[in-house]
Amino acid sequence: MMILPEYGRNVQNMISHAMEIADREERNRAAQAIIEVMGQLNPHLRDVDDYRHKLWTHLFVMSSFKLDVDSPYEIPKEESLQEKPQRMVYPKSKIRYGHYGKYTERILLDAKNIENAEEKAYLQKAMGDFMKTQFLTFNNDAVENNLIATQMAELSKGHLILENPDDLISTNLVLKSIGRTSNTNAKTNNRKSKPKKKRI
Repeated sequence: MMILPEYGRNVQNMISHAMEIADREERNRAAQAIIEVMGQLNPHLRDVDDYRHKLWTHLFVMSSFKLDVDSPYEIPKEESLQEKPQRMVYPKSKIRYGHYGKYTERILLDAKNIENAEEKAYLQKAMGDFMKTQFLTFNNDAVENNLIATQMAELSKGHLILENPDDLISTNLVLKSIGRTSNTNAKTNNRKSKPKKKRI
C-alpha cells in the first residue's frame, strides 16, 4: 500500500532504492532527483507557499521517516504530523443584526470615544453608507434610510445620530454595484414588457 498514492508506484520505488544507498553523498543526490520528479508530477503544489518544503515533507513521509539525507528544511517528526489540530474556539457573543456583522457593532460602539465633530460626522456618513450597502447585499427587500439611522443610533448607544438620513448613498447605486435591480424597477419593467391585449 502506497502512503501517498498521488506520486505513484515509481516514486515510492525510487525512495526505497535511495534508502538502500550506502554512500551519503550519493543518497543525497538521489533524494534531490526524487524531489524534482515529485515536483513535476504535482505541479499544482507550486501554488502552495513554500512548495519545496512540502515536497521534502512528503519525501520523508513516504520513507516512513527512515530516509537519512541532508534536507534543506528541518526534518519533521512523525508524531508532530499525527497530532490532531486544537479545537477552535468560536466567539459566543450575539450579534444584534447579522447582516452588519460583529465588527460594525464594535466600530459604532467605539464612536463614544470620538470627540472631534468633523471626525464623528465623517464616521456617521461612512458607516451609514456601509450599513445600507450591507443591508441591501444580504436582504432582498429595499430599505428606508430612516431605518438605517434608527439602527445606527441603537448600535452606537446614541453616540451617532444621522441628522439627514436622505443624504445616504442611493439605493439604486448600491444595487447597481452589487449587480441587482430594485424590486420596484423590476416590476415596472415587467409591466412594460407584457404585450397589451388587442380589443376585438
